[in-house]
Amino acid sequence: MTPSPLKTAAWLLQHLDDPRLRVLDCRYALTDPLVGRIAYLEGHVPGAVYADLETDLSGPVRPDGAGGRHPLPEPETLAGWLGGVGIGNDSVVVAYDDPGTGQGFYATRAWWLLRWLGHREVYVLDGGWPAYLAAGGEASTAEPEHAPTTFTPDVRWEMVATAEDVANREPGTLLIDARAPARYRGEVEPLDRKAGHIPGAVNREWAGALDEHGRWRDAAAQAARLGAGSIPTVTYCGSGVSATPNLLARELAGVPLGPDNRLYAGSWSDWVSDDGRPVATGEEG
Repeated sequence: MTPSPLKTAAWLLQHLDDPRLRVLDCRYALTDPLVGRIAYLEGHVPGAVYADLETDLSGPVRPDGAGGRHPLPEPETLAGWLGGVGIGNDSVVVAYDDPGTGQGFYATRAWWLLRWLGHREVYVLDGGWPAYLAAGGEASTAEPEHAPTTFTPDVRWEMVATAEDVANREPGTLLIDARAPARYRGEVEPLDRKAGHIPGAVNREWAGALDEHGRWRDAAAQAARLGAGSIPTVTYCGSGVSATPNLLARELAGVPLGPDNRLYAGSWSDWVSDDGRPVATGEEG
């Protein structure tokens, strides 16, 4: 049985003094890149390192748009950053963000990236920053003092799908679009150069993975929401960030990250960087 990818706030509070523990504060806002860093400076889990979506959890954007708005970082670059902030191969990593802001998908991006590098002991804090505070956690403004170490990646490329993989996917593979329904239908597109979705995709908005309190729904609820059963899936969003909650949800439902639970890393922003790729609009079907 696959271990849960989640940790509770109570567990985190009990393990704050564990020398193997490393915490990543992933709070961010696409509308204002400084919001998360300011929130971190105003108060964070003691010892937490700030992980910036743009500079730490993504690679550089290409002028032609290939790879999308948040390309995967080079594995050695990401591994170098992890080692530099004190995360090694024996670390137990817990990532959190703030689901209360309506953008609770940055911690799962960090979780997915570390799993992609072959790290097993990485988790998402269920309920994020609000759950930590509600459990009696104290906010710290101190800079962490973790000695640099070495993180050696063992990249799991089977977790990643390319545009070519999506276009030529095997019959029976379910393609899941994790964006809001209006973006899926092509009624609005606030970020990318074309509106709509990849032909054949079904819409399972990422936010459905969480309940009204920002906690993760249980395995049965995730399985029912995604409607994928055990068939292979490829999940995408706008740029490979908000798709990651659906990947974690599938793991909760019993399908681990890998060939049957892949991320189209470049996602919609990569797909529409090539005008030769087809675009669909409207409802499913």
